[in-house]
Amino acid sequence: MSDITSLLPPSLNLPPHLSAHKYFFVCTLTVAAWDTLVLSPRGWRLMKTSEWPVLKIIFHFLRVFMPVEFVIVAVAFFDTQWTQSQCQHFFLFEPICTAILMAANSIVHVIRVHAIYDKSRPVLSGLTALFAVQVIVMAVCCGFYRSVPLDVGQGCIAGPKHNFVGIYWLAPTLLYTASFALALNRSIQSLKLKKLSPWKLMLRDGLNLYGAIWLVNMVNMLFWFIAKPTGIEDTIKTIVTSMAAVLTTTMTLRIILSVRGSLVQGGSFAGSSSAGTNSATAGTHGTGRGGTTHVISTRHTGGAPTPGVLQLNSQLSRNAAQTFSISEMGADKARNDWDTDGKSVGSVNDGKEAPFVTDKSEENIAMGGEEYGAPGVKITIDRHVN
Repeated sequence: MSDITSLLPPSLNLPPHLSAHKYFFVCTLTVAAWDTLVLSPRGWRLMKTSEWPVLKIIFHFLRVFMPVEFVIVAVAFFDTQWTQSQCQHFFLFEPICTAILMAANSIVHVIRVHAIYDKSRPVLSGLTALFAVQVIVMAVCCGFYRSVPLDVGQGCIAGPKHNFVGIYWLAPTLLYTASFALALNRSIQSLKLKKLSPWKLMLRDGLNLYGAIWLVNMVNMLFWFIAKPTGIEDTIKTIVTSMAAVLTTTMTLRIILSVRGSLVQGGSFAGSSSAGTNSATAGTHGTGRGGTTHVISTRHTGGAPTPGVLQLNSQLSRNAAQTFSISEMGADKARNDWDTDGKSVGSVNDGKEAPFVTDKSEENIAMGGEEYGAPGVKITIDRHVN
């Protein structure tokens, strides 16, 4: 058997660790290709939205940059004609591009965790410090990589010159550990407002995504600091690095897609909606078609509901919200803004008249002294009874 293997060319006669590295890299490419295809429809829908916040820009950057990087790395890794002289000019490509890739992923974590903590300044300061350390450490460590001395036909791989180069991956792992811990803590805090099973809590807040990122980076740490190479040509330390970068990117993309509502300023915490169910609130939300939805809430303090004052907040073409009162809503029951068949005048006339604004009585909605009857405005009345 040994005589047969000795007759094989170097491209086929691979050491065990290098052979495993090549198989594992094929799995990495499969994950990258599959994820690119699966996320294409959702990425296209996100592309068509009008807003372009930072998270959306990073999402589309990662979807293109990640597969392009590892396709190029795969060409150098599997090309049997790639010489060591060519590799001396190319081996820094992977560590530099991976540093850029991981930095983009970390920006998403900083923005998102900052958002779910309601724009907390201490959280932002801590994560920004970890991000700065990551960028500096990964940039410096790129200078301590070398081309692994493989035989001709065995490919081109970048490896560390010294064992301390493992801090190249330690720095982002610290940030992802912090983001996972903070996301988990925020979810546990939300249980005080609304009880959920661990499974539902995990899916609602994407804890499985943060956990997967942390796990794959910790496994990578085990290979960097525990695995013992047999020689300078052994690539066992870097065997998981490509998979760690790809899985971190794919899970980060799903963290962006899991944000409910707008991506501006990182979105909002999914569990925050349950916090306002016990108090009266009024807000303005975009309808997606140029109109505005006004949410009117009333609150009764007990006993028989008393006709109070409904508060309406409006932000139509204004920098600050204004509050208006609609009194005695139930005084005139025979209103002339509803037709006898139960349809509103606005719906019958196809929006030619504003909802429930038909005369110049005191019940009309006024904005700045002017009667407001613009079409395309949807008003929702939300009543909460304590």
